Amino acid sequence: MKTKIIPFLGLLYVACSSAFPVVPEKEKEDTQFAKKYLENFYGFKEEKSSLLKSKNLNQMTEKVREMQSFFGLEVTGKLDRKTLDMMKQPRCGIPDVRSYSTFPQSPRWRKEDVTYRILNFTPDMLQADVEEAIAKAFQLWSSVTPLRFTRLYSGQADIMISFAPGFHGDFYSFDGPGGTLAHAYPPGTGIGGDAHFDEDEHWTKFTTYSGYNLFLVAAHELGHSLGLSHSNVFGALMYPIYTAQDTRNYRLPQDDIDGIQALYGSPRETPALPTTAHFPQEPTEMTPAEEPTEMSPREEPTEMTPSKTPTRPKDCDPHLAFDAITTLRGEILFFKG
Repeated sequence: MKTKIIPFLGLLYVACSSAFPVVPEKEKEDTQFAKKYLENFYGFKEEKSSLLKSKNLNQMTEKVREMQSFFGLEVTGKLDRKTLDMMKQPRCGIPDVRSYSTFPQSPRWRKEDVTYRILNFTPDMLQADVEEAIAKAFQLWSSVTPLRFTRLYSGQADIMISFAPGFHGDFYSFDGPGGTLAHAYPPGTGIGGDAHFDEDEHWTKFTTYSGYNLFLVAAHELGHSLGLSHSNVFGALMYPIYTAQDTRNYRLPQDDIDGIQALYGSPRETPALPTTAHFPQEPTEMTPAEEPTEMSPREEPTEMTPSKTPTRPKDCDPHLAFDAITTLRGEILFFKG
């Protein structure tokens, strides 16, 4: 009797297993990763109630389609291998839009002389190499605009540049090696214009397979600091995915030139003065312990969801006293001043 029951139980187990297949663990991990990615860069917000499961699925499918369209992938709404591979590429931490674009309300510096300060340095590179990479990144933008950039060695500059891992005082923590490499804020007061680089990355002077070219990433982030958002034109500097390339004799792509000149115009007939530095009267040494300026808990980051046109669609009351409203990383942010 026992010998007959055991085969029967075995058949019952096989039948049940076939009727209720177990979702592979890897597929679960990929789905959770995709949800987080879409929350960060495409405004996806998951509803916690199990009753809204179908709504979540439909919204996620639409966000996947939006992401696939942005990167020129086949638009299926499905998390296929090419889509997941694109999601896992190292990239900037700002949300995505199409073509060259500016932030809502087109924030820009209302002057041609803009200052910057390097608060600290990555130990991955010589200090002189970091300074050179940052200066070259600024020169890339000054070469096609009337802008001039002056380095300060103390006090408050328009653009404060820092290296830090994980949580670093602006409520948008870095995520360790890979993933988000850096982020920057559009022009404005306080944290506006500041650029932050993830110290958990390995930064390099040259393009290598073992790190990220600081000049390329800095040039991209400073584009945000000047008022540009992302472009979906592959090869543009403001394309959100990091692409390793030879930076010798690097020239700004036309899409980026069009974008920055829409904000600031073309260079003067008389070339602008080169990027300069204001040196202190006494030499100052690098102070690794110096921390980036932290925000007050009441301050909101001025990172904004990009928009292709200077004005938002008429989906808000125009009489509201806000300069901009956006959804970023699953939160609705209002900006004023």
